[in-house]
Amino acid sequence: SECLTSEVLGSLKCDCKAQLDAALERIQAAGRGLVIYLRQEGRGIGLGNKIRAYALQEAGADTVDANRLLGFEDDLRSYDVAVQVIAALGIRSVRLLTNNPLKIEALAEAGVKVSGREAVFTGLNPVNQNYLETKRVRMGHLYGRVKLSA
Repeated sequence: SECLTSEVLGSLKCDCKAQLDAALERIQAAGRGLVIYLRQEGRGIGLGNKIRAYALQEAGADTVDANRLLGFEDDLRSYDVAVQVIAALGIRSVRLLTNNPLKIEALAEAGVKVSGREAVFTGLNPVNQNYLETKRVRMGHLYGRVKLSA
């Protein structure tokens, strides 16, 4: 999903740009693949609310609690458009490059055969470590055998 703050503005609060770059590199190396880029900034809450969530995080809330304090669910994204693109292209089975189990579940529930998943771990920095750990612990993100905290 879109992440203007990381992909355009260079924010290190998340790993979105690094994940997108890594996915594109893996697709190029494999000689096939597809990125479906969905305009769902801030897990679906929009750019303005994402900036408000950042302020709450600066005050001590984690990414999940910040969304909730703003009156949003943890993740508002929908993958219906991705399902439509996959169907329109006649793709019968996908191997996802994702850490997010909700993406796997959403596609499978929509009838897309998910044949596999690869984690996309791109490293930690002092700014994103707590964010990624929160996503692992509170949102079930799957980073493989990577240790995120000391």
